[in-house]
Amino acid sequence: MPSIEESIHPPETISEGEAKFEAFRKKLGYFLAPAVFLAIFFFPFDDLKPEAHRLAAIMAAVIVLWLCETLPMTATALLGAAAAVVLQVADAKSVFAPFADPLIFLFIGSFILARALFVRNLDKRVAFAVLSLKIIGGRPSRILFAFGAVTAFMSGWMSNTATTAMMFAIGLSIISFLMRQEKETGIKINPSYATALMLMTSFSASIGGVATPIGTPPNVIGIGFIRSLAGTDISFFKWMLIGVPVVIILFLFLWLYLNYLAPAGVKVIAGSGEMIDAERKKLGPWTRGQRSVAIAFAVTVVFWIVPGIVALILGEQSQQYKVLNGRLPESVGALLGAMLLFILPGDEPGEKAISWDDAVKIDWGVVFLYGGGFALGVLSFQTGLAEAVGRGLTEILPFSGGFGLLVASVIVAVIVSETTSNTASANMVVPVVIAIAQSQGADPFIPALGATLAASLGFMLPVSTPCNAIVYGSGYIPLMKMVRYGILLDIVGAIVIIALVWTLGGFLR
Repeated sequence: MPSIEESIHPPETISEGEAKFEAFRKKLGYFLAPAVFLAIFFFPFDDLKPEAHRLAAIMAAVIVLWLCETLPMTATALLGAAAAVVLQVADAKSVFAPFADPLIFLFIGSFILARALFVRNLDKRVAFAVLSLKIIGGRPSRILFAFGAVTAFMSGWMSNTATTAMMFAIGLSIISFLMRQEKETGIKINPSYATALMLMTSFSASIGGVATPIGTPPNVIGIGFIRSLAGTDISFFKWMLIGVPVVIILFLFLWLYLNYLAPAGVKVIAGSGEMIDAERKKLGPWTRGQRSVAIAFAVTVVFWIVPGIVALILGEQSQQYKVLNGRLPESVGALLGAMLLFILPGDEPGEKAISWDDAVKIDWGVVFLYGGGFALGVLSFQTGLAEAVGRGLTEILPFSGGFGLLVASVIVAVIVSETTSNTASANMVVPVVIAIAQSQGADPFIPALGATLAASLGFMLPVSTPCNAIVYGSGYIPLMKMVRYGILLDIVGAIVIIALVWTLGGFLR
């Protein structure tokens, strides 16, 4: 029986037409971004300060480059920040201050922990432990549920993309086994089941990232904007009060409609339990390094959620909560947990749970992307650009008030997430939503929270998220199936987010 790494891939990948379109889109940015920059730079905006005018030209070019993906997104964000200094929007100290924001260190600490989970194979151990449960019993519907549940859970604590890549390999192994079983037994498996398994990999990873602040970059980006621009700080525990219900509802809906629209066509897949159990046994017994990583991760989670529990029991005005929150914010908890990895032992004598060489392999691109995007968002408020944009949009948009603005912000965030990455969507949409709310005299917290959550949607296209791109490359997902299944999840996701933010959002303040 081949291992996961030996699982076969079907020959079909991205079509020639789609490849040409992607190449055209990327080249377009080289011409469109400078054109947009010059047009705005030389257009007379009499009601804008010179600094705000120059920043408007920079941000317009950055947005074009993000949408076209002409440059790596991180490079675009850093270019925008550097251009703000060159064009004297603000001095270098002010522009680069967001790169030292506490949330940057939350990113770094949580990424190191996630890296340790990957290096020590704890992610695979968790996945196969669940998939090999006797209750699954080779039933395709239960395999689909367990497969998606594991993906969503792990995605709440590590990168959506990394989770998808790991579960993608496991999913291909299951599909490869099904194909062999068809040849050996003659029992036909509905080809749509492979599509469902691949879509479950991507969609549940994107959904699961909503559960915690560290689950996906848009969460941290939105929390940062809400804290600095709207004046409300959302703790780790409070975020989970709304993030977890969103994940549970959307995941259950995803499983039900994939199970209904793409069933396996058989009640039991013979031998699947034995195959999964064999893969689990290849991992061997728990090692000392794995136990060390599990301890460090558990300690970090305690650091993250205990202040919120104390606030829930004793109140946010209690002395105990103020002391605990002041001395142990989420960023410090993440760093302490990550540093614990360098103290706890690894598998070999003298080895630690993670080496520095492994630790520095985290996704620094996301860290700098957050810093650059956050810098531009903060500058837009400092220069008055955000206020002007909000005032202008308020005059032409047909909605106002808390609920109307929430609905509009969620819809816009979903649409933008379909055309560019979720991270770029959060960077673009959340500051604008806050500006519009403030210009209307409305509370920006609720619509900004809705936009932050909705930025993690975007299920229709391969370009919407790296997760979609990974599974689309398998060849098991025709483009129109991703569009049909994805748009349904987008619509339901928007409705769920609007309903939960409107009803539960007030408890997060």
